[in-house]
Amino acid sequence: MNLADVYKISKDFKTTPKMPVLFFGHGSPMNAIEENEFVANWRKVAASLPKPKTILCISAHWITGGTAVTAMSNPRTIHDFGGFPQALFDVEYPARGNSKLAEVTAGLLTGENIHLDHQWGLDHGAWSVLKHLYPEANIPIVQLSLDAYKSPQQHYRLAKELAILRRKGILIIGSGNIVHNLHLIDWPHMNKIDHAFDWARDADTKIKNLILSKDHNALQDYANLGTAVKLAVPTSDHYLPLLYILALQEDNDKLEFFNDKAVGGSLTMTSLKLS
Repeated sequence: MNLADVYKISKDFKTTPKMPVLFFGHGSPMNAIEENEFVANWRKVAASLPKPKTILCISAHWITGGTAVTAMSNPRTIHDFGGFPQALFDVEYPARGNSKLAEVTAGLLTGENIHLDHQWGLDHGAWSVLKHLYPEANIPIVQLSLDAYKSPQQHYRLAKELAILRRKGILIIGSGNIVHNLHLIDWPHMNKIDHAFDWARDADTKIKNLILSKDHNALQDYANLGTAVKLAVPTSDHYLPLLYILALQEDNDKLEFFNDKAVGGSLTMTSLKLS
């Protein structure tokens, strides 16, 4: 970040008390239109938050070459899934974008191939959660992509560059899942709450304990956390948004877990708030 970026963020975004940061285990897209204890807890968490000026969302479902930041005025609602009821495809989440935040975010980030995007929009990792947090879609939203070519350690370092936004009225959220193995999911028991295979529960517990102990180095090096975690995180996409949120943790932040349950055997809804 150079002096021009410091001036721009100071000019466009006034200093505020520190905003919370959140990681949501988003689970099935059907959570967007179903009523269950998970979405009820999302709404409960939303009620505890100060009203943000804008939301910056890191979703598991936007993976790019390089790092992209949505900069359009009216991001489209992306239905990036298949095989679900028409009611889910009919959902629209008409939140506005925020080009100023997009420009500031891109300016904060160092490295190559960081660019503004005018094509993407809001994928279901974002809107399926935000629909419950802010049902009136009255908070502007910017999405930040996951660079497919960065290591977990590089993602973590990149996220740290966003820290100033916590004191500019920006709510930063990550949307993914700690345990997310769709190949092993127990579809017949998908609606059985807190149904987890032993390895899934072990992995979720191990990762939560590392979060509690603030061992962020081990969490970045998740590939070496044992067989259970390898099964829980077969690909990095749903895990990386967690690292973005943990990278923004401050020493005096209060940590709260919520939705600490599993579904389908191999997917956990475990979520956290830092405030």
